[in-house]
Amino acid sequence: MRLPQIQIRTTDIKMNLQIDKPKQHIEQPRAKQTIEQPAAILDINTTRGQLKIDSSQARRDLGLIGPLESGKNYAEKGKRESLKGMARRASEGRQLMESAGKDQGRAPLQSIAKQNHGPKRPGPYNIKFVPSIGSVKIDYTPGKTDINFTPQKPKIDVQVNKPIHKYTPGDVTGTMLQRPDVEIDVIG
Repeated sequence: MRLPQIQIRTTDIKMNLQIDKPKQHIEQPRAKQTIEQPAAILDINTTRGQLKIDSSQARRDLGLIGPLESGKNYAEKGKRESLKGMARRASEGRQLMESAGKDQGRAPLQSIAKQNHGPKRPGPYNIKFVPSIGSVKIDYTPGKTDINFTPQKPKIDVQVNKPIHKYTPGDVTGTMLQRPDVEIDVIG
């Protein structure tokens, strides 16, 4: 007994596909940023130093004195010299009075004249420092400086921009060039 055979023939489908690829564009704009740094606040307070120099004694040592003090000094010197002159004349008068009538003749007058007009020896020589040491008095009060510093925080302003996203989806179109087919034959 012979069995029938089945013969199957297939024809594949043939397609013509038109494929448009998807398009995507992504752009990220830069953020806008501003940074500002305010200047720090600097406050400086100073009190001045005081320097006091008293040179009045040094000026006196050099002979530089004011008119009132100069007049007073000359009056004192005049008074001393007049008292010294009166004492000398009283002494000379006493010498003349004590030697009068003792047959000395002119001898007392000559001795008085020698006392007043003889060669005088200068006083001892010495070195003198003008102005005297320590005659200038200096007093200094130092000043003071206070510094206050206040830093300022920076001002930062950021504007973030959203990304720009453009998307065109892809597309597939197709036309069938050959239809699929299945043929079945029975051979018997």
